[in-house]
Parts: sequence; structure tokens; C-alpha cells
Amino acid sequence: MKLTQLLLDLIDLRSFSNLWYWIALAVTWSTASHWVLGIPFDMVIRARRQGGAAMEDLMALARINTNRIQFIVREAGTVLAALAACVHTMLALLGFWYGVEFCQAVFLLLFPITIVGIFTARTARRIRDEAGDGEQLCHRLHWHRILVQAIGVLTITVTATWGMLVNFNVSPLG
Repeated sequence: MKLTQLLLDLIDLRSFSNLWYWIALAVTWSTASHWVLGIPFDMVIRARRQGGAAMEDLMALARINTNRIQFIVREAGTVLAALAACVHTMLALLGFWYGVEFCQAVFLLLFPITIVGIFTARTARRIRDEAGDGEQLCHRLHWHRILVQAIGVLTITVTATWGMLVNFNVSPLG
């Protein structure tokens, strides 16, 4: 077997039958639900239980990250929205209109993460505007995490269903 054939078999563009795609999907949603606004969720739990210095650290990190997110939205939000719309449209057309499986897989991974990014920007703005106490911050981060997890569960379900349909429709003879 040639080295190029081995590499092409390893980098199979039939995404829904590729184990690496499903690993990437799981890692993406696991990471997205653990890092809420760039804050590890175990830090939120520790701040809620212990208070004091842990809560001060959480509030400082939340302030830094919300200011950072709001700066990005303010300075590059329009460009990022236009770029995201272009990329999502291209992937959706190539994937679902022209039947390119790789584009379908990337769209099903990228589009929901973009929705989470929009909710993250909205939550960052609300945290900045409210400027409440630490318990209110923990509550807001907790609900944002639940929203991210709900989007992740829905996305994994839709992607798994679509992937099964695609794999059922592929001929075993190639």
C-alpha cells in the first residue's frame, strides 16, 4: 500500500462514517459547556460553595472576559457577522444543495457553535450591564451553561440522525 493511499484513507472526507468527526463533535460540545464565557465552570461551582476569595477571583475573571467579549463585538462584530453569514451560506449550499458530505458535517458543527457565540455575547452584555453581586453572576453563568448544553444535545441528536441517514443512503459498493 502506498503512503499516499494510506494518508487518504486516514483523512476520509466521508465525515459521518469517520470516527474522528464524532470525536471532534464530542470534544467541541464538551469544551463549549465547560468553558462558560471563557470561565471554567468548576470555578463557578467553587465560588458558589466557598465564597470569599474564590468568588472574588470569579468576579474578576468574569469582568475581564465580558469586557474582552464586548470589545470584540464592538470592534469586529459586523465583520464577523458578515463573514459567518457568508461561510454558513456557502457550507449549507455546498452541503445540502450539492450534496457534499464534508460541507454538511462542517455546517452541522459550525452553525450551532455560532449560535452559542451569539448567546455568549448577549450574556456577556447582560453581566456587564447588571453588575450584580457574585451570586447573581453565578446564576447567570449557570443558566448560560444550561443553554449551551441544551443546544449541544439538540445538535448532537440532529447530527447523529442526519449522519445515520447519510450513511444508510451510501452504497456499500462505493
